[in-house]
Amino acid sequence: MTPSDAVTALASLAQEHRLAIFRMLVQAGAEGLSAGAIAERLGVPPSSLSFHLAHLARANLVTQERQSRSLIYRADYAAMNRLVAYLLENCCAGETCAADIQSLLGACR
Repeated sequence: MTPSDAVTALASLAQEHRLAIFRMLVQAGAEGLSAGAIAERLGVPPSSLSFHLAHLARANLVTQERQSRSLIYRADYAAMNRLVAYLLENCCAGETCAADIQSLLGACR
């Protein structure tokens, strides 16, 4: 991950609704959620939701897939893992905590 990619991803998450959407999609897992379900759960108007989802997609934090008439959104776990790994790549001065971080990242697939 480049510093520019990390800044883009972090900037995308630095907004209350987008952070809530991303966390909701992480919790939803591989099945993801439709835009309608996200809007309903968060109480965000559809036009605002579209803006926020597009922002997260441009930052490569979420993916979308058309299923019939619905768009299904999912958290991109690989992108999330790359961001966390980038943020923590020099942690603990190379001490044993690095193994714990790798274990944590491996659990999110």
